[in-house]
Parts: sequence; structure tokens; C-alpha cells
Amino acid sequence: MAQPDETQRAKAFCREIFPDVSRTFALSIRLLPRELGAAVRYAYLLCRIADTIEDEPRLPAADKASLFDVLTRSFDDVAAATELATRAATLEGDPRHLRLVRHADLVFTAYRDLPESTRQHVRRWVREMIAGMRKFVLAYPDGIRIQSLDEYKEYCYYVAGTVGYLVTDLWHEHEPSIGPRQYRVLRDHCQAFAEALQTVNILKDVARDAEHENAIYIPEELLRHHGSAQTTILSVDRAQQNHAAIAPLMELAWRDLDEATSYLLAIPRRAVGIRLACALPLLFAYATLRDLARRPGALARREVVKISRSEVKSLAMLSMLGVLSNRAMAALVDRTRGAGAMPSEAR
Repeated sequence: MAQPDETQRAKAFCREIFPDVSRTFALSIRLLPRELGAAVRYAYLLCRIADTIEDEPRLPAADKASLFDVLTRSFDDVAAATELATRAATLEGDPRHLRLVRHADLVFTAYRDLPESTRQHVRRWVREMIAGMRKFVLAYPDGIRIQSLDEYKEYCYYVAGTVGYLVTDLWHEHEPSIGPRQYRVLRDHCQAFAEALQTVNILKDVARDAEHENAIYIPEELLRHHGSAQTTILSVDRAQQNHAAIAPLMELAWRDLDEATSYLLAIPRRAVGIRLACALPLLFAYATLRDLARRPGALARREVVKISRSEVKSLAMLSMLGVLSNRAMAALVDRTRGAGAMPSEAR
């Protein structure tokens, strides 16, 4: 068992590094009540450790699988967490993410200070994510190349859907206003909520993933159906075909985001922190997908579509003003979705 000073040092490290590796989610998680916020923070960092291993640009697939095995054991074995931190010294990639993995032992020390029931939720769903990542890196040892829409959905379940279930289980455990009925409703929509955010991230990062992560998530069958291929996904002379191939994923994202709105509105109004923590990434995703729809040539130009800082601030402020009203939040979603959305009759 960790000593009090060691536990405090571990928690301090997690608080310090979190904004460096969490992008827009840092703001959302700060809105959660203290114990729940800590649980989500540690869970997120553990997921980010797994993601960093998956994205390592040079590591052979067998070595990644070995690190995933060590990461899985680390939930129950202090020595395994230390081994993971030590082995991370040879990894390459984003320096901030590497610093996180090289201090994986501290993240697990903080995780072990959570209540037992909370640890069980984190352990169950993060290990499910790790198992899926391990499966895909071994299936595609030269870089992930998703082949079909069904395989795309399976991948999104492992890397994102699991997170939807994880946070929903944590909401239920830590928020008294989320009783059995509300929990069942949230469970029905939580996978779509998380996978919508994942699909939007994939769509905006196609060029970066292909060039820097050696990963292509746009299914080969969609590209070939429209006269392109993963080998030509960034080719200017295939821009029209690639845009057509991406359209089904855009439609999937719109549908999942609309289901994610149902998730948001099902969260009791008394759970203000949770509502805000879910509203912000949902609105950011809607705005990003809207801009992607309005800029069909962005992929061919290898642009990264990002919403403006002023819109981020505006959405954050309007969310805080309207968080207690489902009507206000639904109106904000409609306003953010804008003219780029899939027509309602197609949804």
C-alpha cells in the first residue's frame, strides 16, 4: 500500500500533467465534483497511456502487445506499473504523452486511492479498451488500416464506446440524482455519445493520422467503392472520390451526435457538473463536424479543421447559462449544428 506522501505526490502529478495531455477535456473534467472528477481524471490518464502505446510510431506490434499486457497487469500488480514506467524510456512520440507513460506508476498509485467500487468500474472498462487496442495492433502490425465499416464500428467501440460506459457507470455511482431509471436511459445512449466524439476526431485528423501515426481509419471498402484507396487518401486528384467515401462516416457522426444529445438531456438537471462536462465536448464536436461539412476540400489540402477560440468560449458561456434547462440546451445544440448538418429527413 502506498504511503500518504507517495499518494499525494501521485495525485499532484496527475493534476499537473492532465491539461497537457487532455486537450479540450481538461475544462470539462474540472466541472465535476471532487471525488468524481478525480476518478474521471485518473481513468482518462490510464486511457491516454494505452493510446500512447498504440500510437508509438516505431515500436513493433509484438512489443506493443507486450506493453499492453503489462498495462493490464498494472491494475492488480504494483511491480507491473513500475515495469511499464521503466520500459517507456525507449518509446518515441509526443513528449507530453511520453512523460505520462514514464510516470505510469504514479497514475496507478493515484488510481489505487479511489474507492473499491470506483476502481472496479475503471478497471473493467479500461482493460476492455486495452484488449481491443491490442487486437488491432496485432491485426495490423504495419499500421492500422481499417477495412470495412463494421470493423470501423468495432474499433470505435473499443477506443471510445468503452469510455462511454465507464463514465456512465461513474455518474451512477457518484451522483445520487441518477437513479436506476435514469441510469438505464443513459446506458442506452452512452456508446453513441462516446463514439460520436471519436468519429469527429477521426474525420478532422485523417491527414495527421496518416502522416504522423501511420494509421488510416477510413475503411478501404468505402474508398474503393468510390474509386479511391487508402494509398491515395491524401491525393489531390482523388479529392472528390475521397470526400464521397467519407460521407457515410459523416452521416454516422450526425446520427450518433443526435443520440448523444438525448444522452445529455437525460442527465438530471441537479447533476449540473455532469451536464456541463458532457455538454462541452458534445457542442465542440457538433461545431467541428459542421465546419468539416462546410469545407469539403480540407482533406485534400491536408488542413486540420478546428473551431475558433472565440466559439469555444461562447459555447462554454452559453452552456453554463442554459445548463438547467433542457429546452435551452436543445436550442444551443440546434444553433451549433447549423446549416452543415445532415438534413433532418435523412437522420
